[in-house]
Amino acid sequence: MTPTDSAQKAPAKDPWDLPDVSGMVVGVLGGTGDQGRGLAYRLARQGQHVIIGSRSADRAEAAAGELGNGVEGAENADCARRSDIVIVAVPWDGHADLLGSLTEELAGKLVVDCVNPLGFDKKGAYALKPEEGSAAQQAAALLPDSRVTAAFHHLSAVLLQDPAVEKIDTDVMVLGESRADTDTVQALAARIPGMRGVFAGRLRNAHQVESLVANLISMNRRYKAHAGLRATDV
Repeated sequence: MTPTDSAQKAPAKDPWDLPDVSGMVVGVLGGTGDQGRGLAYRLARQGQHVIIGSRSADRAEAAAGELGNGVEGAENADCARRSDIVIVAVPWDGHADLLGSLTEELAGKLVVDCVNPLGFDKKGAYALKPEEGSAAQQAAALLPDSRVTAAFHHLSAVLLQDPAVEKIDTDVMVLGESRADTDTVQALAARIPGMRGVFAGRLRNAHQVESLVANLISMNRRYKAHAGLRATDV
């Protein structure tokens, strides 16, 4: 059998065979905001080592103390430096400035961008399109030495932070250039009961994923709900 024949006969990798990420340190930039706090709380509740970052170390430490479960607080640069995976959950208007200031600390890190560029007017939420195409693509441009992915866009901060909610029944769309990196992020999402990470393409497809949040906000307002997403037949 030739090497080519052997390669052709090799079984395809099971797309749900995901790595063990339980020992990784997860940093959350913007961890004092609603989305960041919610993600930090959910992951720490499953035993993940979580560090939340803020411009103020004191503020981060205070928020970490409120969350419990061994969550740590640190200034943003220290949080980025000490983490294996870094979730970016900052407001859109501070996205570029923050990431541009952390290029050294985030070099070589797996970065998960969950920022949604949105505008609001009297008609409600609407999507903005960054010059780079999406928040995730802006992150990739600002962090050339990092491995940038996109995920966790469509989660309700209310549900994430509610200790009475045992399961978050939703799928997380994960985008990135490296399948190993997206597998890692999918595995991280799967740490949260009820949640599933689903590969959804490369970063060039991140804009429509980020934009969909405007539709979910409209749904939530109309139905007084906390809508999420499920991908069928996957």
